[in-house]
Amino acid sequence: MTKQLFLFLILVFNFFIFIKSLVECKKKNNAFGKTKLLFPLGMFVWGDVVVLGSFWVLASFVSLVFSDWLFFWLVYSVFWLVRAVGEVIYWFNQQFSPLKRNPPEKLLFYSVFKNNSIWFAYQLFWQCVTIFSIITTVLLMKLWLV
Repeated sequence: MTKQLFLFLILVFNFFIFIKSLVECKKKNNAFGKTKLLFPLGMFVWGDVVVLGSFWVLASFVSLVFSDWLFFWLVYSVFWLVRAVGEVIYWFNQQFSPLKRNPPEKLLFYSVFKNNSIWFAYQLFWQCVTIFSIITTVLLMKLWLV
């Protein structure tokens, strides 16, 4: 598959899931409904898709217009850097908040971390994503600037 075709498919896919997310949020009142299989694009709930669907349409469109494959991957890496830092902050706050939006027993890997320790496990996971994203961003920026 060519790079341009890949970017075009990303654009079309995100356009359609953006439309679906509008239906989920506006008509079904399901902004906090979990999305399935959209994690690689940073979309965890339908409310995310409303914003990020259009973001990925724009990122892939700009990459297509300028025929810049590295630009798309640089945007992707920077996105994950910002998203991961946000998730670290979110899970840190969840750990100390009296309001439990994410009860431990409803979280993935609760079978391993059977109490509130699940929250710091999530923090550490997102810290690892942050580190990987920093390294990837630096390497991609170097390649992109050459």
